[in-house]
Amino acid sequence: CETCSEEEAKYRCPRCMKYSCSLLCVKKHKLAQSCNGVRDKTAFVSVNEFTDLNLLSDYRFLEDVGRTADAAARHPTVHSPAAKRILYCLRNKARKCNIDLRTLPVGFTKRRENSTTYSVAEKKFYWHLKLVFPHCRAEYTLKGVPEDKTLADILKPYIDPVESDPVVCQRLKIYTASPQSDVQILMKVENRRQNSVRYNELDASRSLLDNLKGKVIIEYPTLFVVLKTLKSDMVILGQ
Repeated sequence: CETCSEEEAKYRCPRCMKYSCSLLCVKKHKLAQSCNGVRDKTAFVSVNEFTDLNLLSDYRFLEDVGRTADAAARHPTVHSPAAKRILYCLRNKARKCNIDLRTLPVGFTKRRENSTTYSVAEKKFYWHLKLVFPHCRAEYTLKGVPEDKTLADILKPYIDPVESDPVVCQRLKIYTASPQSDVQILMKVENRRQNSVRYNELDASRSLLDNLKGKVIIEYPTLFVVLKTLKSDMVILGQ
């Protein structure tokens, strides 16, 4: 057992493949590793380890995807002229700002979540934004973030030791205790192979719009806030 190191292992976690001996150790493992115990259907499996069970699992996964896509295609909002006009307007305005904004079909989680809008009167975007803090396993969703707001100002309520919310500050104390020069903001580069994931490093002193220019955005930006001094498996583009 990889949890208590005392009893013979009887179970193996479908998610992270760790061995456990009892229900108690399974629960401890899930709590300690923040593991949900659900097998990742899209996890990479090498050819040498690929079995008939993997093939059957992939086949069932593709069937589920097909059913979901078919249900989404039948959704009434897909054929709504108003919804199509709004999406066309968002993509068109983003293109003029040198941002390749791409939207997903109805039924996808990111499509349902996205609350990004464009103000014609002010001529600027109000973005739906997700902040991910990997070292604390924390995520926060922001709505209506103006495009001209700097990344430093966006992060202040989360990692600034003075201005951040006390509850958030406690959860992200590893960030608030670190100097601002140690904070690094990354965004995943889209349209790359799964085994070749890369990230763009963003400039905290510049506006959200300036950082998004020249990049591909699927629905809305997701920013990863990491610390340079801590080990991270996120590889920056060009390294």
